[in-house]
Amino acid sequence: MAQFEDAVERLRGWILDGTYQPGAKLGAAEVATALGMSRTPVREAFRILSMEGLIDFSSNRGARVAIWDDRELDSVFETRIALEGTACRLAADRIRVAELHRLEQLGTEILALTEKGPTNQLAEIHTLNGEFHSLIMAVAESETLSTAMSGVVHASILTRTRESYDEHAQRRSAEHHLEIVAALRAGDGRWAEAVMTSHLLAARASLLGPRRTPEP
Repeated sequence: MAQFEDAVERLRGWILDGTYQPGAKLGAAEVATALGMSRTPVREAFRILSMEGLIDFSSNRGARVAIWDDRELDSVFETRIALEGTACRLAADRIRVAELHRLEQLGTEILALTEKGPTNQLAEIHTLNGEFHSLIMAVAESETLSTAMSGVVHASILTRTRESYDEHAQRRSAEHHLEIVAALRAGDGRWAEAVMTSHLLAARASLLGPRRTPEP
């Protein structure tokens, strides 16, 4: 692994597990010391994590952990629901056996980590979850979807919502991955799209709360 890739992975993990809180200033020198490397790979890591939506970074103002308000996060969820739901529907007709096997393996590993206690496994769950969602987009083989997704904040910003999940929500989220695999194996695009939509709607509810205030 290249040094800047190691910097990206470790710094992303520290942001996701709350070591660096939203709004925290990230000095290149301080982060480089914490990582045990020079500033050059750290600055490259800042650039990549900025594209993922985890860091606000500019050469003039430096880097800070991104802060997302509720309206911005709601917009992110709506966009991902539309794009990833469509990707699941297309993937059901195009997925190959090896890809199904990999998705099932990823879903199984995510569930196993969740059962261990996901608050201690956020970085690893993030990596597996990112591969799961990215593989579905790749299987969909849609240049239009891929181009649209490139303009959307990285899934890692949604992975941070796991910190707001209760135990039931954590398991439900993990189990959604395996149900998506079952739908893809059945070749049922509408089922796969519906589960992905539920998966992201549940994540939104965990982070942002109910869409309306319940009556007393």
